[in-house]
Amino acid sequence: MPDNAIEMVGITKIFPGVVANDGVDFSVAVGEIHALLGENGAGKSTLMSILFGLYDCDSGTIKVRGKEERIRSPNDATELGIGMVHQHFKLVHNFTVTENIVLGLEPRTGTGDVDLASAEKRVAELSERYGLSVNPRDRIESITVGMQQRVEILKILYRNAEILIFDEPTAVLTPQEIDELLDILKRLRDEGKTIVLITHKLREIKEAASRCTVLRRGKLVGVVDVALASEEQLAEMMVGRSVSFRLDKAPAKPGEVVLRIEDLTVIGSKGVPAVRGLSLEVRAGEVVGVAGVDGNGQSELVAAIAGLLPVKSGRILLKGRDLAHAKIRERIQAGIGLVPEDRHKHGLVLDFRLDENLALKDFMKEPFSNRWGFLDFAAIAKHADELIAQFDIRAGSGAATKASSMSGGNQQKAVIAREIDLSPELLVVAQPTRGLDVGAIEYIHRRIIDERDKGRAVLVISFELDEILNLCDRIAAISKGEVVGVLEASEADERRIGAMMAGMKGGSRARQS
Repeated sequence: MPDNAIEMVGITKIFPGVVANDGVDFSVAVGEIHALLGENGAGKSTLMSILFGLYDCDSGTIKVRGKEERIRSPNDATELGIGMVHQHFKLVHNFTVTENIVLGLEPRTGTGDVDLASAEKRVAELSERYGLSVNPRDRIESITVGMQQRVEILKILYRNAEILIFDEPTAVLTPQEIDELLDILKRLRDEGKTIVLITHKLREIKEAASRCTVLRRGKLVGVVDVALASEEQLAEMMVGRSVSFRLDKAPAKPGEVVLRIEDLTVIGSKGVPAVRGLSLEVRAGEVVGVAGVDGNGQSELVAAIAGLLPVKSGRILLKGRDLAHAKIRERIQAGIGLVPEDRHKHGLVLDFRLDENLALKDFMKEPFSNRWGFLDFAAIAKHADELIAQFDIRAGSGAATKASSMSGGNQQKAVIAREIDLSPELLVVAQPTRGLDVGAIEYIHRRIIDERDKGRAVLVISFELDEILNLCDRIAAISKGEVVGVLEASEADERRIGAMMAGMKGGSRARQS
């Protein structure tokens, strides 16, 4: 058995306007977890897409287990024992777990029918062997995001993959699901699998990986022994400068109440209340964070504020005006800005250009259109160029780049740039730094605080407790659709917030808004 499962030498890939990979060397030892680290748009996913056959490199060579290979398609990669779990899952939601796993490789009975019984048996065996705890008969639409990811893992294990590529696998997971996934990766490694872990999260690299390859703007920066490198050193290699992990901010100066939510009840997708009699206030000049385990009503709360879900009862007051039953356009015009948790579903039109996405909410106004309703595409492109420069959005063809071709982190930057540029009275930010690297996280946090300091009211919903504690001035813990208590940031710590997220009252110092 050769020492390296993978050797990629001199890999170059050029897209219109951008060199995604510039002579990159990358090797992974047999049976190791190897992290691939870099900023948004550094070329990590492109490099692994070349290994998996989604792209053909312009130059360079690939060896798999010591033998040079030409990988022209994912089918070639699968035959070589290479599997990839993509950042955005490739699942059919109305199919069962088993139907998704065997899709394209269905076992057949003697009469030519699909043999689902034997497929379910093998899926159950794989699930038990690797501790994935997946029910083969569940429908995808009925299981959690974390469980869907396990289905993706089972898809490649079912195809006998020995080299597993994980592209930002924790971007949509809760902290508990992240810990469970890291345990699964270690179990796979102990079974002899070779794993490439693409991630921005330095804690995960320190916990799971033995070595780390760092890319910056398409070029190889270096390969480090994870045990010998600090998180600060890894961050500096990634972004090319020192990065502060602690946000330096002045005390908040809260003003008038901008958002007042009174006794809000919202029905969730299962037909039962997901938000139950919730009350909360956000004042001008403060950041209020909502902390809670996924599935406790946060998504429904954001959707109700934005107008994406109907309100059963209660009020949503923006500067005294009740918008609980207002149309979405009315809410935007009243001054609500929204960074949604799902940038693909609610944040962007993926088939539109970047400049069109950046003008989505005010294209009907000057300077983007005239009084007769004709769009001024030059003004739209100029506006996009300004935001691209201001927010360091990396897009190969600039304003003309199709949103679907951008990296997830740069898509997130685009959504945040558009919403902040609108200067809303209330900025609602759900999962603000999902999929962002440490440099981008630092920048986005700084921009949120800048908005606060301009007198904006900011409501942040995040599953990252560290982010909530670092960014927010007041913290509301939510459990089972209710606000359990609200703490000043100076009074909060992980233990107290964690206990409140579990449904315990915050004690004498916790108070409802």
